[in-house]
Amino acid sequence: MVLIVRDSVPQSEVVRSQTINHTKVVRGDVTDQALLERAIGEYEIDSVIHLAAQTTVGTAGRNPISTFETNIKGTWSLLEACKRSPTVHQVVVASSDKAYGESDELPYTETTPLQPLFPYDVSKAAGDMIARCYAAMYELPVIVTRCGNFFGGGDLNWNRIVPGTIRSLIRGSQPVIRSDGTYLRDYFYSEDGAATYMLLCEKLSEDSSLAGEAFNFSNEIPMSVVEMVSHITDAVGSDLEPIIEGSARGEIVNQALSAEKARTRLGWSPEYSIEESLRRTVDWYAAYFEEEKSI
Repeated sequence: MVLIVRDSVPQSEVVRSQTINHTKVVRGDVTDQALLERAIGEYEIDSVIHLAAQTTVGTAGRNPISTFETNIKGTWSLLEACKRSPTVHQVVVASSDKAYGESDELPYTETTPLQPLFPYDVSKAAGDMIARCYAAMYELPVIVTRCGNFFGGGDLNWNRIVPGTIRSLIRGSQPVIRSDGTYLRDYFYSEDGAATYMLLCEKLSEDSSLAGEAFNFSNEIPMSVVEMVSHITDAVGSDLEPIIEGSARGEIVNQALSAEKARTRLGWSPEYSIEESLRRTVDWYAAYFEEEKSI
């Protein structure tokens, strides 16, 4: 496995778990097409999973240009590098449910128009369309994923609802909800996500007609933020109530995904229930904070 790594982050899970010691690491930026071409060529890459992105909605609102650079230019730079390579046979590009923007009709299906308004959402929609353009125009074997909100062990962005809530509850503090708590979201466990990306590489290698397709992935159980916090509170074994700030701006209010296409075309289904995935996630953070205490 070859990783493109821009910044050194010792706290990241790939470093903490020592997974990075079992990979080949190329230091650089995903917007550097020459570097990408070199890495793909020298390591004879045949499967590419494009996950590199500025992934935080709030950061995108404050810093749209850097978000557009990474999420849009980074995508076309990688796809162009793949197009020029004779060894690349599968490319999976991570778009997002945010690419759909606001819609009166839920759940989103893959035929729902992409009509985003906010910076992060626009950046993901642009990368999504560029990927499908490369499939249509240049016959690049690329497939696009549109997943719900990822959660799971290893995410140390405490502004996100799942890790932030778990940290607060473990420390005996009330969790904070930035929105009014009614925003509807699909939540998708990271281990299910990892298995999905591997499945897509395998499917694309078996069936070239999948190139250019987009697929939604979720548990198809949309929940309000308040409901998700309640599930997390139960998993932690706490009775603390959240503080609802109602301060969120520039975010889609309601989102829900249909994964019917993935179920029927790919034979896909998530392995973990929301209860099991939250239990595993809470266990990871509990162990993480215990380890932090001993340092």
